[in-house]
Amino acid sequence: MIRLWIAVLVYFLAGRGMAADTLHLYNWNNYIAPKTIKRFEESCKCKVIQDFYAGMDEMQIKLAARGPVYDVLVPSDYAVPELIRKGLLQQLDRRQMPNFNNLSPEYLGRSFDSTNRYSVPYSYTTTVVGYNEVRLAELGISVDSWAVIFEPAKLEKLRGKVSVLDDAREVFGAALHYLGYSTNTEDERHWKEAQQLILRAKPFWAGFDSYNYANRLANGKIWLALGYSNDFFLADTQGGTVGTRIKASLPKEGASWAMDSMVILKDAPRADLAYKFINFMLDGKNSAELTNLVGAGNPNRAALPYVAPEIQRNVVIFPDKTASGKLEALMPLEPKTRRLMNALWAEVVSR
Repeated sequence: MIRLWIAVLVYFLAGRGMAADTLHLYNWNNYIAPKTIKRFEESCKCKVIQDFYAGMDEMQIKLAARGPVYDVLVPSDYAVPELIRKGLLQQLDRRQMPNFNNLSPEYLGRSFDSTNRYSVPYSYTTTVVGYNEVRLAELGISVDSWAVIFEPAKLEKLRGKVSVLDDAREVFGAALHYLGYSTNTEDERHWKEAQQLILRAKPFWAGFDSYNYANRLANGKIWLALGYSNDFFLADTQGGTVGTRIKASLPKEGASWAMDSMVILKDAPRADLAYKFINFMLDGKNSAELTNLVGAGNPNRAALPYVAPEIQRNVVIFPDKTASGKLEALMPLEPKTRRLMNALWAEVVSR
């Protein structure tokens, strides 16, 4: 009987050990290469379980529902203050992530977390126009302006071949830029004007999509999209295998820029593995792999020597001074404005 209980106890503890050596990561879709995850698993002798979101609203809803418990999140800059306010994040111990020193100072101390007490820069993206180079050239349509997304005169030739993100903040942000307003405006009139612009364009769009638009661009099912720079990089990589060339354009009216950061949840079951993961991703070569394989902008100065030169020359991924002057960081909106945006968006989606 004693031997039986010992066997049961050993089995139970072994099972718990295997389950416990697991990092739960909640990240953007298409935002880390599978080979990078595999190498981290090998280095920490653990398992990584990933869930994915397509936007900050989806992430916030899932966290509020208190479903799966995660160790690491990768939220956008404008979502971090809300996570801090709700008491969901741990204060970080930099002694456990020495590679923090690899980060470029220009990406530290930003307004959403001025001391980086809670967040560590991971990557950044721009929200731009991606397009099928051959199809748009055949139609003689210019893609240097948000007009290609919002103006019926241009969309008539593209009916059913245009996709936009299923994300209120990003779609309204593009519309606001096109109208000459800040994407962070608190003026109700600006938001309502942007809604009317979106409603006029919507009948020409194929739909709202934050998960599959890169694949659909690559296989030719759509020809134009409002989306993220790294997704268009992946679409071009995928499209190249079937002869489709996908390019990205930064509209002349300006566009949104977002820093995504790594954070550790306050109730993270394995904060120790979370620190190991963050430090792993801050290693120069590992961080460069994120850019080379996923096309994400890189705030890590130790990574730059390993980033492919042709990617560093891509101003949509690494904006130069001219491009940077057109970009605007997304900032947290006042609660009143956020409620207005959500109400206007609900009307857009329902029509």
